[in-house]
Amino acid sequence: MKRLLLTLTLNGLLAAATTPQTITGIITDTMCGAKHNMTKGQPDDECARLCVKGAREFALYDGKTLWKLSDQKTPARFAAKQVKVTGAVDPKAMTIKVTSIEPAQ
Repeated sequence: MKRLLLTLTLNGLLAAATTPQTITGIITDTMCGAKHNMTKGQPDDECARLCVKGAREFALYDGKTLWKLSDQKTPARFAAKQVKVTGAVDPKAMTIKVTSIEPAQ
């Protein structure tokens, strides 16, 4: 009986972890986050693109958390824009395995 309960619990946790979620926020980079202060006089989208050309990655800032994104190509066209990112969320690693990115409306 204990084994059955443990198996059901683990299956439930795994299903919850892989259920796609949608998070709304702004596409930014892992260095600047919410504040683009590194390139004075440049718009936020240019700052994010410049940081990503360096050693940083595109990320989603939802107002509280900076989420690293698995997809690093699609976010480039949404830099500094409000979007909805759908994918498997890993709160421990603060990452989203992206399945889609679309403009927020």
